[in-house]
Amino acid sequence: MSQQTPKPPLLSDTLPEFAAELQELLNEAGEPELAAQVLGLRICDLCGCGDDICSTFYTKPRPQGAFGPGLRNVRLIPDDGALLILDIVDGEIACVEILDRPEVRRKLDEVLT
Repeated sequence: MSQQTPKPPLLSDTLPEFAAELQELLNEAGEPELAAQVLGLRICDLCGCGDDICSTFYTKPRPQGAFGPGLRNVRLIPDDGALLILDIVDGEIACVEILDRPEVRRKLDEVLT
């Protein structure tokens, strides 16, 4: 009998306010296809850089090295001045880079560590 690995938590369950904000920012940026992905995003892994201001998380398995071909970045500018950059690989959100959002960092640490 094999044990199934539990699925990583959904962003929308873990950080519902942030997920709604991300969806709204993507729609405002003219990225409705990416906005439609937000409700299904899973928090697969944290950045692990150790920087106190970093709340970056992966929504796909972390690559060995760079993402490679098919990568583009989408920069979003929330009202609070935080930095949000999405790594999009072949049309799918693969990583959400977040700086200066300590409340997001605390919740991610709580859920994944």
